[in-house]
Amino acid sequence: MAAPRAETPKPFIQFEGGNLQMKAESLHIMTTSRTSMKVSCLEIIKLADSEKFTRVWIPDQDEVWKAAEITRDYKEGDLVLHLQLEDGTPLEYQVGPKSNALPFLRNPDILVGENDLTALSYLHEPAVLHNLRVRFLESNNIYTYCGIVLVAINPYEQLQIYGEEVITAYNGQNMGDMDPHIFAVAEEAYKQMIRDEKNQSIIVSGESGAGKTVSAKYAMRYFATVGGSSSDANVEEKVLASNPIMEAIGNAKTTRNDNSSRFGKYIQIVFSKHYHIIGANMRTYLLEKSRVVFQAEDERNYHIFYQLCASASLPEFKELSLMSAEDFTYTSLGENIFIDGVNDAEDLTKTREAFTLLGIKESSQSGIFKIMASILHLGNVEIISERDGESCHVGRNDVHLQHFCRLLGVELKQMDHWLCHRKLATASETYVKTMSCKQANNARDALAKHIYARLFDWIVGHINKALQTSSKQHSFIGVLDIYGFETFEVNSFEQFCINYANEKLQQQFNSHVFKLEQDEYMKENIPWTLIDFYDNQPCIDLIEARLGILDLLDEECKVPKGTDQNWAQKLYKQHASSAHFQKPRMSNTSFIIIHFADKVSRTRRVIRSTEPIMISGRKNLSSEPVEVQAGKT
Repeated sequence: MAAPRAETPKPFIQFEGGNLQMKAESLHIMTTSRTSMKVSCLEIIKLADSEKFTRVWIPDQDEVWKAAEITRDYKEGDLVLHLQLEDGTPLEYQVGPKSNALPFLRNPDILVGENDLTALSYLHEPAVLHNLRVRFLESNNIYTYCGIVLVAINPYEQLQIYGEEVITAYNGQNMGDMDPHIFAVAEEAYKQMIRDEKNQSIIVSGESGAGKTVSAKYAMRYFATVGGSSSDANVEEKVLASNPIMEAIGNAKTTRNDNSSRFGKYIQIVFSKHYHIIGANMRTYLLEKSRVVFQAEDERNYHIFYQLCASASLPEFKELSLMSAEDFTYTSLGENIFIDGVNDAEDLTKTREAFTLLGIKESSQSGIFKIMASILHLGNVEIISERDGESCHVGRNDVHLQHFCRLLGVELKQMDHWLCHRKLATASETYVKTMSCKQANNARDALAKHIYARLFDWIVGHINKALQTSSKQHSFIGVLDIYGFETFEVNSFEQFCINYANEKLQQQFNSHVFKLEQDEYMKENIPWTLIDFYDNQPCIDLIEARLGILDLLDEECKVPKGTDQNWAQKLYKQHASSAHFQKPRMSNTSFIIIHFADKVSRTRRVIRSTEPIMISGRKNLSSEPVEVQAGKT
């Protein structure tokens, strides 16, 4: 879980007055990222009259929320609350329509540290954060329930709470009978699959660096243990073997996380009628292809490149002509090629063992590593501008181009030519046009991304082939491990897509947790006050509706000389009145989207610091270099 921000959080849900105790206890499922409860003025007055010191939470720039007590009676309409902080400091707290809202009430001490947030009298953001903080710092508990939702705080260290004996302890237990744990959620899914004979899914969601991938791995390990195959096929071992492979080719170091998944993954673990694992299937989403050719400061490319460079001295890798990762452009842009506590050479051994366990032959593995190495060499190909600035050429006897062509088995002369030229077709003829140095570099990077994406899909396809079953599928449990919400100093088109996906996921969550749950209460005639929950449809409409951000981007990409500036001006004109859209003061090409989790500034720099966002929408990959690889030209 990310550290709280210094700004005052905006409430996600508000309850106005009423019996707060009843409402909090009646709420079975609730998100904890933007949850808050607001007490009416009359409620504050009643509590202030009945207790000498009513305890509240007030926003603070440094601590986010600070505890205080009301020391004088408050009358409706007063513009000042007389408070005393925990250190004894008196404070006159301004309230009213033009200043602060009334503060949130604190929970009784006896409830602080509860393992289920729905047991709290007051369920709002400061109460949630304080309860999680107490459990994490004072009780060393990283897990807390919120109804059927499990909240996990990333401790950023290995904990000894995931062994076989812990799995055995949770096997067969009810979710509320044991301490909160990822194994309890997995057991509940497994048990409901058997009891109700319905497929189940676990959604692992959270901000970047929150620990989603690790949680998904532990859930898969639980299913592999309790639902082990009844044959000698070791299907559960193959399911788990997919993890080191996908981490090698799909994970990378970011500023927030040393092992961040740069793609979304949904894996279905398939069970027989006796509820033993018989296979699995994986679907992937939104691979961050731009990382192959660019990394921000203190970030890395995909792990597999560093694993190969660290193992360059192995005899079987001699033909790859690899060097240190510091010597390749595509692995040194972040200026930090190492991760503390990580041995890339040892990790490659684990990756190769996983390939073997999944039945990928040595010859196929060799082919994979050749393609990976060729991408690194492609990034080092030097493209030199001609004097006219409209054309360019590859440096004479470029050794990296030679390695690239040798490893992929393509003709050197053809690749040399098509890296600097492209074909243009008209209705009547086709002619060859030179490219500027900048255009050629962009085309080269587009080729590198294309090769990596195709190889990624090929590996995923072969993993699925190894995990497929000929037996009849009875049921499955799905585990969704998707990108977390992201906001960086420079936010790329990938971050735009990631956060758009998270908006859609949040909408599904809202619909399931609030709308469908409340419909169930009404259907069963249970007394219930409807909750006016936050609806993020306006933000989604801003992105995907007609004349939304994507629609206007698509339109600008079709214009022969479309630019970032023109696109940005269209956005400013169309969405100036939107509550979810802002124009930065100091830029005419950037814009800010106000998501459910945070504000995110979209800059024109998407793939590299000098490349505009239109690059992501246009076709920079020339077909000719691809055809050379395929032997078509």
